[in-house]
Amino acid sequence: MSTLDHRPDVSFVIAAYNAGETIGRAVASALAQTGVTMEIVIIDDCSTDGTRELVRSYAEADERVRLIAREKNGGPAAARNAGLEAARGRWIAILDSDDTIHPARLLTMLDSAKASEAQIVVDNIDVIPLEGGSPQTMFPVEELKRRPVMTLADFIGSNVIFQSTFNFGYMKPVFDREFLMRHQLRFDETLRVGEDYLLLASALASGGRCAVVPETGYVYHLRKGSISRVLEQYHLDAMLASDRGFLARYALDAEAMAAQRRRTRSIMEASAFLTLVEEIKKGSVGGFLKTAIENPRALMHLRMPIAVRMRRLAKAFRRQLKSDRIGRGRPPERTKEWI
Repeated sequence: MSTLDHRPDVSFVIAAYNAGETIGRAVASALAQTGVTMEIVIIDDCSTDGTRELVRSYAEADERVRLIAREKNGGPAAARNAGLEAARGRWIAILDSDDTIHPARLLTMLDSAKASEAQIVVDNIDVIPLEGGSPQTMFPVEELKRRPVMTLADFIGSNVIFQSTFNFGYMKPVFDREFLMRHQLRFDETLRVGEDYLLLASALASGGRCAVVPETGYVYHLRKGSISRVLEQYHLDAMLASDRGFLARYALDAEAMAAQRRRTRSIMEASAFLTLVEEIKKGSVGGFLKTAIENPRALMHLRMPIAVRMRRLAKAFRRQLKSDRIGRGRPPERTKEWI
């Protein structure tokens, strides 16, 4: 009898695109889980590096591994949604193709879910530095111990741009599959940044109870090609649009709404920050000043070496003022340093 004749405890969903160098260790770590039955659903999003063939060989060697070969590249959200539809497990665990998990992770999380009567579980994360070496724990264990259950306000409040290096949006939740299906929760395929955040926020807003495991179970491997994608203006525009849709769909309590307002302000500040950087690159005094006046808080986020370019821009601005005054027959005046 096939091991998959019975519904597995967990379906790992792995979206893969040109992941030939790392997909093997991700699959191995999922197969090494103790105390649970599982399947591994790998969605190849039209890789060009042989990832699909490699995954097909895993599937041939172990019936717990399944390959979904997409005909058109749709991005990570679309790939994961395809995995959600195909998954058969009682629980859904998202695993990135360049990350790994500790052997007892899923057993620990499912035990926590049972004890807390939770539909969602998150845990701590080990971060492997870019240069390799010993892992570093993402969140202080004692802090998470004080938070056995994560609320929507907690989650939104942590996801404020520029607030900290890591936020709860980095956590990789495990979801009760029936809960996701009942509330029609999927990844937003219009997003390339923040799709993980929106799914968990929506699950919490739908009444999901989220248990927190303070110990590390997920291992986040920093890589040059995958370090928190650089924010572009269209990412921020999409996040604002996504949040508007989120607010239109769900009624938030006062605490969660206050956190949402802080998050919205931070996204708008990030947008102004990107505009400031572009104006600096272009050497545009007027554009820089206009953005700085309209969004003064964005100035706080500028750091070296951008600050050096700002000072150069300020000098050019002062020279222009001096030239304008002389041209109008007025004596030059001393201008204050504004940086």
